[in-house]
Amino acid sequence: MAHQTIVSDNIPASALSSDANTPEQGCAVTSIPTADELVEAIRVYDPGLHEDKIRAAYAFAHKMHGEQLRASGEPYYGHPVSVAWILADLHLDPASIITALLHDTVEDTETTLSDLEEHFGKEVASLVNGVTKLGGLELMSARTQQGENLQKFVLAITKDVRVLLVKLADRLHNMRTLHFIPRRDKRERIARETAEIYAPLARRIGIQKICAELEDLAFRYLNPPAWVSITRKLQTHRDNTAVQVGDMSRAISERVMAAGITARVFGREKRPYSIWRKLERQAITFDELADVYAFRIIVDSPEDCYRVLGLVHSTWRCVPERFRDFISVPKPNHYQSLHTTIIGPGNVKVELQIRTEEMDRIAEEGVAAHWRYKQGGYAYDTSTGGDPLEMLKPLLEILEYGGDPDDFLEHAKLEMFQDQVFAFTPKGKLISLPAGATALDFAYAVHTDIGDDCVGVRINGRERPLRTLLNNGDSVDIIRGGIAEPPRGWEGMVVTGRARSAIRRLTREVERKEFEKLGRAFVERLLRREGIKGTVVLKDARKRLGFKTNKELYGQVGRGLLNTDKLLDALFPGRADEDADNMRQRELVSDETAPFYVRGSDVKPGATLHFSHCCTPLPGDRIIGVKASRHAINIHTIDCELLAKYEDEENKLIDLSWTPQAGTQSASIGRILATVVHQPGALAEIADAVGRSKGNIMDVKSLARATDFFEMSFDVEVLGAKHLSHIIAAMRACNSVVSAHRARAGFLKEDDNHEHQ
Repeated sequence: MAHQTIVSDNIPASALSSDANTPEQGCAVTSIPTADELVEAIRVYDPGLHEDKIRAAYAFAHKMHGEQLRASGEPYYGHPVSVAWILADLHLDPASIITALLHDTVEDTETTLSDLEEHFGKEVASLVNGVTKLGGLELMSARTQQGENLQKFVLAITKDVRVLLVKLADRLHNMRTLHFIPRRDKRERIARETAEIYAPLARRIGIQKICAELEDLAFRYLNPPAWVSITRKLQTHRDNTAVQVGDMSRAISERVMAAGITARVFGREKRPYSIWRKLERQAITFDELADVYAFRIIVDSPEDCYRVLGLVHSTWRCVPERFRDFISVPKPNHYQSLHTTIIGPGNVKVELQIRTEEMDRIAEEGVAAHWRYKQGGYAYDTSTGGDPLEMLKPLLEILEYGGDPDDFLEHAKLEMFQDQVFAFTPKGKLISLPAGATALDFAYAVHTDIGDDCVGVRINGRERPLRTLLNNGDSVDIIRGGIAEPPRGWEGMVVTGRARSAIRRLTREVERKEFEKLGRAFVERLLRREGIKGTVVLKDARKRLGFKTNKELYGQVGRGLLNTDKLLDALFPGRADEDADNMRQRELVSDETAPFYVRGSDVKPGATLHFSHCCTPLPGDRIIGVKASRHAINIHTIDCELLAKYEDEENKLIDLSWTPQAGTQSASIGRILATVVHQPGALAEIADAVGRSKGNIMDVKSLARATDFFEMSFDVEVLGAKHLSHIIAAMRACNSVVSAHRARAGFLKEDDNHEHQ
């Protein structure tokens, strides 16, 4: 049995003095480890080390950096040596250590990658190249630039996670010496990108010791008054509770020892940044914190973890809602431990973490803990951690679907920051998601194709909406429908970056296909009008217009970026089509020549076609399309009053027609305006009439109120214009309805005006 007391950060005395109001105080330049010291540090965990390459890399870095100095005034070569020392503390392989020693030589000296490959091999040269590229990706304060750089950052580490480990160690040493940078704005910028990008990445791959220090160092510069205040309170708390903490530690040790279990027991002090986040999140004071100290109990096996848990709970009262079993259900970064909170002596809440030595190392070092020395070489041990890039896959998947750099930055931060919820597939596979994730997030987490064509979900055996929030332990069965098109509002139903990116990708793909289909119809109609059969003639025109494929040309025509007059000029250079306008006007509303067919309610907002709210077109209505400046095509009825504004812009009008199936297979939304008597039971009577007519009221709004009457609008799910007429007739027969008619262009909601701008 090993018994230890509290382990805490060494807070410089000067940082806690009365005039300590900046984080620069109490910092000093550390001595540079010698080559002998670095070799001995590596030999502790790698007894078969071939030290010649380490010494050669040390000497090479010292020579190439020469007289270069850092902002602190120390020799520049001390920085790569310090980075190597950090990685040695993580027990990284020799190639990573050598990379750390050489990581700045290509960028800051005359050394080339060929030189490194010649002296240190391809592996080291490749790793240095990766780190060098990352070195050029300083995340600027401009949001878009930051998003673009993070995209490149994630791509660069996909080949070898050791590139990220070296970069994190590099950032950690830079943060330790950040106070030497004279410009405050630069210090704050570096601290902010550390807090927003590097620390979450370290947490994502499980390197808690680096993550925690990066967060604390960034906190010092981003909020110096808060950091000083908390460190002072910690010092006072440490002085006041030292006796109680020691008593609790001994009591736990004695109880475990009496049961014959070998264990190490020691305390961990909550770090300043962690305290600050909890104070902000829970809106409490420092004195109300219940877990300033957490005791860690390290045992030999998982079985001993549960034995100790039983001993602790049988000795002290536990706080039920504070128990977590991360051994049975590990966190996504492979963190494993039992967490519980007990009521200790003096009625004080004490947090306990129970884990094995291996779990403790993985908790502190993450993916770095899995590099193992075997038979003279190093390899990643997948028996305890799996794929070293597994924890970064959600970020890679977001990147895979492309999209705006701002979106990537937003979703990446969401993936890295949020707490987790754990749910299961019907076959028992564990899926981890950010807290607040929905069933639709789950579908996309299982597989993108499953998310694309899911139509429903069963949670714990019961059908639920796709927007249902998941709880820990839910069993989720996705119902697939086979139609990969994003329904309205899907993007607002998810929280994960992977799901949002996939939905946007799917929307773009559906939109692209619809534009191509629409453009193809326009082009084929144009060719028929010119008496041309087939599309062979498009080859030369396509070349003149600079398009590689017919699909590309169709897409541009469909989007309105290439008008038919310009296409005619490309088909028949030098020929002016004098009849084009007349021909277009004659064919404007002809169902027989309609180039594109509308499928009723299948039209998706956000895709190519949009039903206009002003006239609410329904199957059975004569319809026409209008090319909008900021959207694709708005569908209006042929008698819509708003079409008058396009009398002089007939090139924006597109003749449309319904498919034969429209209005028979699915419902559309029709809007009814009614004057209703202000009396009890009026809405019930109207709802009954609509229901008996096989309609379904989707939305009701009160537009104007008077003493005796209400002006109201009803959005009703119907099969077509004829069905809507039957429902209106049924409403007019109600005693409580004074008048009812279909909404037309004279009725416009404020939020619909954007369609016609």
